[in-house]
Amino acid sequence: MALPQTLPELRDCIAAQHEHLTGRLRDAARFLIDNPHEIALNTVAELGKRSSIAPSAYIRLAQALGFAGFKDLQRVFRAPLQQAADTHSERIRHFGGETLLEDPSDVGGILREFSQANIVSLEHLAQGGEQANIEAAIGHLQVARTTFVIGMRRAFPVAAYLSYALSRVGRRTVHISGAGGTLPEQISAIADDDLLIAVSFPPYANDTVEACRQATQAGVTLVAITDSVLSPIGQIADTVIEVNDAELLGFRSLTASFCIAQTLAMGLAFSERQSDSGTLSHDRLEDIDC
Repeated sequence: MALPQTLPELRDCIAAQHEHLTGRLRDAARFLIDNPHEIALNTVAELGKRSSIAPSAYIRLAQALGFAGFKDLQRVFRAPLQQAADTHSERIRHFGGETLLEDPSDVGGILREFSQANIVSLEHLAQGGEQANIEAAIGHLQVARTTFVIGMRRAFPVAAYLSYALSRVGRRTVHISGAGGTLPEQISAIADDDLLIAVSFPPYANDTVEACRQATQAGVTLVAITDSVLSPIGQIADTVIEVNDAELLGFRSLTASFCIAQTLAMGLAFSERQSDSGTLSHDRLEDIDC
């Protein structure tokens, strides 16, 4: 297997070998994925202190992934910093809960910080790194008999909107809400020719993870909208759309996640209406009201 040369290739490599790693190496791999800026700029000894994971675990992980040592692995993380001084990793880290408001009573300051965090998330998304995965998800939507969408806790609004948007573009869609304690019954209704789209971010709702596990065991195609291919639903999904929403003081922005939902719905609408008429028509989408 070719040695990973970029961060996306490295994430794919880690995902492919994740089941074969020890628990400690999995912890180290997750820290790598979640903290690229830290990996690029610190020694392995310093990383051990920052992550409470033994430095030897990072060295063994690098070797397990095919690198001669940790420094070779670290070069993959340093390459983006050499290409641009102000990378998304630096900026998302700045707005990732580490920035303290000078005056928490300053509503204007809170508004500015959240606005900037959302801008950072959207700028990262606009770079197009997830385009292939979004196109794959649209392909799954096109062939599914029924699309089920689940997202609990803070992911619930995204799942609810995506369900609405997909239904508005003509897709038979069921929003799995679990209302009235009916979650098991809703999950049991999914057939192997259906599609399940799951939305989940740390700390990952147990109901969502369990729904995905049961669905995949039944042969259902799973699309995960989540923060990492190493998340509990990312590891078992057929297609993973990674969303790095900014987080400020414990509040996660959902702006980029909603953008993904809109892109999926509109991408599906255009693809299906183009196949029906042979041409793309913006006018034919004006009545969708999404």
